[in-house]
Amino acid sequence: MPPKRSQKSWKTSLKKEKTDNLNELLSFAQLQASLQQGTSTCKDIVDQCLHNIAQGAHLNAFLRTYAEEAKQQAVAIDRRRQVAPLSKLSGMVVGLKDLLCYKDHPVQAASKILEGFVSQFSATAVQRLVDEDAIIIGHQNCDQFGMGSSNENSAFGPVHNALDTTRVSGGSSGGSAVAVQAHMCHVSLGTDTGGSVRQPAAFCGLVGLKPTYARISRHGLIAYASSFDTIGIFAQSVQACAAVLEIIAGPDEFDSTVSHQPVPTYTAQLQFDRKAKVAYWPIALTHPGLQPAIRTQTQATLDSLRQAGHQVEAVDFPLLAYALPTYYILANAEASSNLARFDGVRYGYRSPESATVADMYRKTRTQGFGQEVQRRILTGTFVLSADYYDAWYVKAQKVRRLIKEKLEAVFATYDFIVLPTTPTTAFKIGEHTQDPLAMYLADLYTVPASIAGVPAISIPNGTDENSLPIGLQVMAPAFGEAKLLAFAEYLTALT
Repeated sequence: MPPKRSQKSWKTSLKKEKTDNLNELLSFAQLQASLQQGTSTCKDIVDQCLHNIAQGAHLNAFLRTYAEEAKQQAVAIDRRRQVAPLSKLSGMVVGLKDLLCYKDHPVQAASKILEGFVSQFSATAVQRLVDEDAIIIGHQNCDQFGMGSSNENSAFGPVHNALDTTRVSGGSSGGSAVAVQAHMCHVSLGTDTGGSVRQPAAFCGLVGLKPTYARISRHGLIAYASSFDTIGIFAQSVQACAAVLEIIAGPDEFDSTVSHQPVPTYTAQLQFDRKAKVAYWPIALTHPGLQPAIRTQTQATLDSLRQAGHQVEAVDFPLLAYALPTYYILANAEASSNLARFDGVRYGYRSPESATVADMYRKTRTQGFGQEVQRRILTGTFVLSADYYDAWYVKAQKVRRLIKEKLEAVFATYDFIVLPTTPTTAFKIGEHTQDPLAMYLADLYTVPASIAGVPAISIPNGTDENSLPIGLQVMAPAFGEAKLLAFAEYLTALT
């Protein structure tokens, strides 16, 4: 096994070589201790984050920051904690992907089509964070409507990876990932439809959690593909992800699809003190598109698990080749339906060049939506058309069921499935923009969990020959987040 550059080493490199003026934030655990001891204030922390946002403006991670409001929230929390105990998330600075509504603030899915729109309510997940004294610092850049794997499809330009600004941040939640990577906030809320939290987390060397579908309310999330969309969490540590998840998960009267299963105290269950049964897919490690360094690092981690006494076995998963086409058929079909509401009539952008109603619809949507969004709407409309509905959409639904059943069969025997998060490390900006199929390949290993609706997490797993982060993905059975987070914490120490 080649020598690895440690996570600490490349993060130090980020601080010293790439962004000399950035101040590394305290971890969430250190932050809480510091507030308890009175050695820090929430106002100090917000000022530090705003400094880092200003110094890292060239990364294009934030679309809007709410500086004065965040300072006011911090001062109010500092006053309250003089007379009352800290709330569970006191002082945690949080950024929001530009798909999550925050009352009385603009939200536009990084798209021109929602220009000028201001949300009249907060997403349930956002409101629950605010209620626990988390501080919302701004909205972050993303691929338009969450459609992309590199954050190059934003109407506001690409997000740059802080480790190498010539490379992508991953998508679609690239701004949310880079904001945490560059210490602009402690945590970001992103969305994961087919890998949009896990893939940027891998590219940026972070922890990225996609919970079980329906674990977190989707109320206040601008929809892309409603049967896939999941709010996810970016953080520097598993512990911070666990702290946020136990606050934002759970039933919600505004979302009929959210689960009513009890929400565990995830932070109290992070100790993993037993031997696990771990499955991996040989087909994932022999795929021709897999970067050799990622194969080496993944195999090394599997070997480390064996040496630690865990049962690690190869499991056949022949449906992997069908996961990507199944996902893109179904997700695009749902996007075609969901995005029909953006027409220039009720809110958002309206073309000023229209002579007739039909002209207004056509020009508004052509000018308002980006190229990738248009591509997916057209593809989705095609597969839903009367002539092709059975041949494409219905067949894809059948394959989705087969993939879900196959994963359930694996989890009947094994605790976890371990595989790479992505086939490659962060690629160059512009490298795949003219080849949509090459871009879609970045989601190869993340879409199975999305199709089945099971939880998955990406954690750092060393670096490649260019010192770019490699992600390791762990999948668990539905609503198995407590065990998944504990195992991820254990793996973080192991790797």
